[in-house]
Amino acid sequence: MNEQKFSNQAEFEPLPNRAIVYRALLRKPWINEDTELVESEAYYLRKNKNEQGISVNIASVCSPEECAARFRTCYGVARLEVGGIRELGLDVIPDSISHAQIAGLPYAEDDPEMADLLADLLAQQSQIVWKPSQI
Repeated sequence: MNEQKFSNQAEFEPLPNRAIVYRALLRKPWINEDTELVESEAYYLRKNKNEQGISVNIASVCSPEECAARFRTCYGVARLEVGGIRELGLDVIPDSISHAQIAGLPYAEDDPEMADLLADLLAQQSQIVWKPSQI
């Protein structure tokens, strides 16, 4: 299974550092209502869902509105630059034409301090570029 997953990922060109990716903010607590900033909770891997990375859409082929439209409820879309993610020791691995995973994050259950630190740093790099008119 992992070999197949790896070979699928190898079919897609690595993203340049200047590439932009979008994180759909699917839970209301992922956005601080007072500051309009992204909360670190948006960047934790969920071990119970067996996540291998944080799901993001590639901006060059998916607008913030298209990213949000993939979900029944989306509270916002955050923008991140691939180079900034890589500076944290993580990577962004494309797994389709329009989708990628932020790879290299630990599960909070396995390494809480590092998971907290990386989630905080990713949240600090995030800029909300789309919010629904009403929810």
